[in-house]
Amino acid sequence: MPHPLAGSSSEEAVGGDSTPSPDLLMARSFGDKDLILPNGGTPAGTSSPASSSSLLNRLQLDDDIDGETRDLFVIVDDPKKHVCTMETYITYRITTKSTRVEFDLPEYSVRRRYQDFDWLRSKLEESQPTHLIPPLPEKFVVKGVVDRFSEEFVETRRKALDKFLKRITDHPVLSFNEHFNVFLTAKDLNAYKKQGIALLTRMGESVKHVTGGYKLRTRPLEFAAIGDYLDTFALKLGTIDRIAQRIIKEEIEYLVELREYGPVYSTWSALEGELAEPLEGVSACIGNCSTALEELTDDMTEDFLPVLREYILYSDSMKSVLKKRDQVQAEYEAKLEAVALRKEDRPKVPADVEKCQDRMECFNADLKADMERWQNNKRQDFRQLLMGMADKNIQYYEKCLMAWESIIPLLQEKQEANGFQLVFIPWWSL
Repeated sequence: MPHPLAGSSSEEAVGGDSTPSPDLLMARSFGDKDLILPNGGTPAGTSSPASSSSLLNRLQLDDDIDGETRDLFVIVDDPKKHVCTMETYITYRITTKSTRVEFDLPEYSVRRRYQDFDWLRSKLEESQPTHLIPPLPEKFVVKGVVDRFSEEFVETRRKALDKFLKRITDHPVLSFNEHFNVFLTAKDLNAYKKQGIALLTRMGESVKHVTGGYKLRTRPLEFAAIGDYLDTFALKLGTIDRIAQRIIKEEIEYLVELREYGPVYSTWSALEGELAEPLEGVSACIGNCSTALEELTDDMTEDFLPVLREYILYSDSMKSVLKKRDQVQAEYEAKLEAVALRKEDRPKVPADVEKCQDRMECFNADLKADMERWQNNKRQDFRQLLMGMADKNIQYYEKCLMAWESIIPLLQEKQEANGFQLVFIPWWSL
């Protein structure tokens, strides 16, 4: 029985060109020390692909070791549906544990809805414009296609919101933001929103008032490389996302056919006395294969696709920060040029020009630091993602192999009873 992925189309094959991988190009710019092996080789001392579960456990152990040095822990769980007269919505429980002096209590527990997360992100963008703000999962869904109150959708969103807060928690600057503190601790967040006492920082205010009247002449090479990389990265992920969705669609269609295919052998067995037992075995085998395929499809939908979409949104967020940096540089260049064109002698650079230069240097430093942090997170996330995908596929094919091997003794018994002998030769010994 052929697998539906055996004949996948290559019209959108990723990485078919001969240009170097953008991740490798960025690794040279940001000090990537990961070992790059030729021809996809495995370094000495690492496990084989068949032992991917042990590698996943090792990666999780590394995360636990890193967690021992943290002083702020946030968990999003316990989604609840609220039905009101005007609207229906989901809230999530946010549990915070911290030893920081900024928190009056060692533990907090509050409930927030999606629009509260959206408010937090907008406030972080306003008050920390020089930093990369993690993306939120997409708010709107297509009605009639995705039920936003279904258990699967709510759980997928809960995981995404939990990851969003953990990204902020791990950031050395964003985790100390006043709005983030209030978001985690305030019992009545709406009252805080109405007060409007949270003002923009000087950096945020200055960037907010930068208009489009300044045009950047030339972007520095290192930031031009970042922009080119983000464009290529988003394009590749978009292609992978489209192909992955087509694969999942084909797997679901194949699963429907399997569920109709297996019972045919079961009903056929009622008409065949001598073949009844083998036919029932084939029916059970197909049923086991369909169960394994359903598990694989669920894993792809719940674990693989959300990571791709998160990083597509991540690249958009990084482009937005890069654009703000360009605006500050353009403003600085315009003011510097205006000073140079003045006829009167000014031995000292005006204060507003110096402040603009300081803002640009701050933007450059923060952007490069966040880009390096983002690259490290990306390598770790995609390593876990691909190892998990490999492990799930191995499990799927192992279950299918075990299912088909289980009926071999039954078929051999029938052949021997009829005076024939069926010899099973494993495919891997050919």
